Amino acid sequence: MSQALTLARPYARAAFMIAKDAGAFAPWSEALGFAARVAADPQAAAALGHPALVREQAVELLSPDDAPAAFCDFLALLADNRRLAMLPEIAALYEDLRDEAEQVVKATVTSATALPTSELDTIKAALRKRFGREVEIETAVDEALIGGAVIAAGDVVIDGSLRGKLSRLHSALAS
Repeated sequence: MSQALTLARPYARAAFMIAKDAGAFAPWSEALGFAARVAADPQAAAALGHPALVREQAVELLSPDDAPAAFCDFLALLADNRRLAMLPEIAALYEDLRDEAEQVVKATVTSATALPTSELDTIKAALRKRFGREVEIETAVDEALIGGAVIAAGDVVIDGSLRGKLSRLHSALAS
């Protein structure tokens, strides 16, 4: 585990608990996502690391207009502890905690061509049955798969692509 994730974890948990207590998972997700994107920008990162930057300036830069007041306080804490650069890791860990609390599995379906909605619905239903949780699907297209799809959900990867089948056949023939 990287040092950045180790240092970011307590902040992500704190953000999660504040959002949970306020019943505000979605607003915190949006605010953390915004702050993480800003903090990841090279120009913003340089400004955030500048010793002359005061806490209020950092909070103003990183806060979306509709951010909860508690979120601004959270950013001020990060600024005081010189942890603003960790916002991308904090946001990612927060989303993991939120998904766990809301019983959601995120899956990526990569196919050789765009899949019709009916096929995605079938995949979503099968994954929901397998994991016993709600499933959110992201799609991607990779023509190198030739046909079929690769489904990645958490630690599970299901390779039903033609490229994967050819690779397994090649390995079997080589043995």
